Amino acid sequence: MTARVDVGQRERAGASLREIAALFLKLGTTAFGGPAAHIAMMEEEVVRRRGWLTHEEFLDYLGATNLIPGPNSTELAIHVGQKMGGWAGLIVAGACFILPAAVIVSVIAWAYVRFGTLPQMAGVLAGIKPVVIAIVMQAMWNLGRRALKSPWLAVLGAGSLAAAALGVNELVVLAAAGVLAATRVAAPRANARFAGVIVAGVASPTTVGLWPLFLVFAKIGAVLFGSGYVLIAFIRADLVERLHWLTDQQLIDAIAVGQVTPGPVFTTATFVGYVLAGGGGAVAATIGIFLPAFVFVALSGPLVPRLRRSRVAGAVLDGVNVASLALMTLAAAQIGRAAINSWVSIAILVGSAVILLRTKINSAWLVGVGAVIGLL
Repeated sequence: MTARVDVGQRERAGASLREIAALFLKLGTTAFGGPAAHIAMMEEEVVRRRGWLTHEEFLDYLGATNLIPGPNSTELAIHVGQKMGGWAGLIVAGACFILPAAVIVSVIAWAYVRFGTLPQMAGVLAGIKPVVIAIVMQAMWNLGRRALKSPWLAVLGAGSLAAAALGVNELVVLAAAGVLAATRVAAPRANARFAGVIVAGVASPTTVGLWPLFLVFAKIGAVLFGSGYVLIAFIRADLVERLHWLTDQQLIDAIAVGQVTPGPVFTTATFVGYVLAGGGGAVAATIGIFLPAFVFVALSGPLVPRLRRSRVAGAVLDGVNVASLALMTLAAAQIGRAAINSWVSIAILVGSAVILLRTKINSAWLVGVGAVIGLL
């Protein structure tokens, strides 16, 4: 049994790359349940068991991940790696946390492409999809209670939802919400004027090549704030609506696989990449979606103490969070139409939602139950 470390008595100056790799390979293989569960497991390992960080340092890094785009739990792993092992630790921690999930998802994607038309696979996915919608609904509920801190933010969120429903580019929605929220804090007595936002997008290719696939997911990884579930909105906007590379059915399948596997939810991109372009596509999509996180952590790490004390940075985050919630709400409603199509799927959805809201059950168990029901 591993002895717990009294952090008040000892601070760890560093850790070997082997120790960092071993820890994050373990977490990447066993961390089911989404970002909140991942973060809780990291706190247990790096603060209470190993004493690599104090509680205060851990909270500082956790706060910093909320101020930059990308997958929060992965960015927290990268922060810990950088703190304990420098630049090499940054790369090792992030890669080892991502790699197990990427490999598992790639294997499932191969099976999906090879056997996805079999009735057995179709039944399993049909049972999982309503559970996934319920998990997204739970995430929206939990995020909404934290994000809608004031009537002003509620109005901003409603406006973002309306703009997204009318077809406004999701990057413009996020940027506008962030700027309006920051302007309100920086100049509370002035009239906020928002002239416009220029967003550089990725041109729509005519075929699914590795480079265009990388660029699409790199763009998403560079601008996606909020929960990993907001990824649904971005993938749907780019790959379903604009580029027509995926169907809503394939998107909900990808999300289901992301739920049933450990590690970052962003490995949904790995599944999509494999479905679109095989093994090379899985690699391109995975590197694209995660690369910005490494860059942002490397740049923001030294600024952590100042970022978390900034009123303007906090206001931008508030605005972006409510806009992200609006995008997620719209995407969940749209993909729900593809997943909820029978009384059985409705029963699974309602039952899963009630269980998730009333208990602290790991969502992976519900996904498993849904798969069994679908198979039967």
